[in-house]
Amino acid sequence: MITTHNELLQYQTTFTNGTHTALADTTEDKGGHNSGFRPHELLEAALASCINMHLRMYAQHHDVPLEKIQTIVSLDRNNPAQVVFNYSIELSGSLSPEQKEKLHHIAKTCPVHQTLSKAILIREG
Repeated sequence: MITTHNELLQYQTTFTNGTHTALADTTEDKGGHNSGFRPHELLEAALASCINMHLRMYAQHHDVPLEKIQTIVSLDRNNPAQVVFNYSIELSGSLSPEQKEKLHHIAKTCPVHQTLSKAILIREG
């Protein structure tokens, strides 16, 4: 569960899970101060972080010689009827082509990917 609180600067918002706290804001052209992550960047970060951690866990549990992962996610909202998360993964290590292919497949099974791939309802309550 995440809780947010507005700060003194217009639109600046802190968010916390009770243990960790971070800052969100909007860009200056929208009246913010560009002092934190924009909300859509947090969605991108959720997917990128989950893919990265999920692949590292898989590699560790299956003795895959994965040394480094770079995951890039961008959110495409150009089509009002559909949201598209585009991502790319760069893997480093002494990986065989089969291991790389398996890791790319495993990326699609990370929990956030699974969540965002389903129909989503948002309700107040």
